[in-house]
Amino acid sequence: MKFQKPETDVPAILADKEYSAASLFDPKSLLREARRQKQLLPEPVPAICILDPDGDIGRFLRRTGQARLFRNWPCYHTELLTFELGSQTAGIICCAVGAPFAVLVAEELFACGCKLLLSITSAGQLVPSGSPPYFVIIDRSLRDEGTSHHYAQAATFAYADQRLVRAAENAAATSGLRIVTGGSWTTDAPFRETERAILAAKAKGLLAVEMEAAALYSFALRQAVPVLCLAHVTNTMGHAEQDFEKGDADGAADALQLLRAISDELLPIADSTTV
Repeated sequence: MKFQKPETDVPAILADKEYSAASLFDPKSLLREARRQKQLLPEPVPAICILDPDGDIGRFLRRTGQARLFRNWPCYHTELLTFELGSQTAGIICCAVGAPFAVLVAEELFACGCKLLLSITSAGQLVPSGSPPYFVIIDRSLRDEGTSHHYAQAATFAYADQRLVRAAENAAATSGLRIVTGGSWTTDAPFRETERAILAAKAKGLLAVEMEAAALYSFALRQAVPVLCLAHVTNTMGHAEQDFEKGDADGAADALQLLRAISDELLPIADSTTV
């Protein structure tokens, strides 16, 4: 196959961007029409909401009768469940996998009254911090995906709000779980993790590879909203026997223990300050 010579040396993902400009397509407009079509009330979502890309936490909550359907959630693509998390009622959305989907849902959640968004996704191990499974509080993420480039100028990393990182570290210290803090590599193509790419990520000291954090942190910076991403390192990308084991209840028990430990500490920060 003969390929045409590109018309410009600037990749389309970096061209024609105006990062300080407002979008002409606003999530509130979409949600307004969704409510009209579905005959839903404009009910605010819980202050704390969680993205659960694997869906294991949400399935566990449903299976054990802890989750309730939030019937006035106007998203066209997902269901919002609510459950009791420590002293808070939290919302959780399952299976919003990958950067574009995660940020689409994040935009809608904050437009519906979310005050703090937590994402907890399974991840592959890069620089080892012991044998999986364990958790990483992601303080920065390598931007090897496309969504972040619509929210922030090109850069190597997207960074978390360090106040949220430090508060999560302090709160999680007594959880009894194995938790470390460090960087991740966000990729849009998990089955294109070549040897060279993996070695490059390890050389940067990155602990895990996942699919959402860089985009969510870039969104958080652009929209000035509080977001913290957590990785549940569960595998060595299939390089070991019995890989991808997450623990009790497919990892949901430990994930909920971590979320309970940090949620009450993070929400006051989200309420009183901006990113």
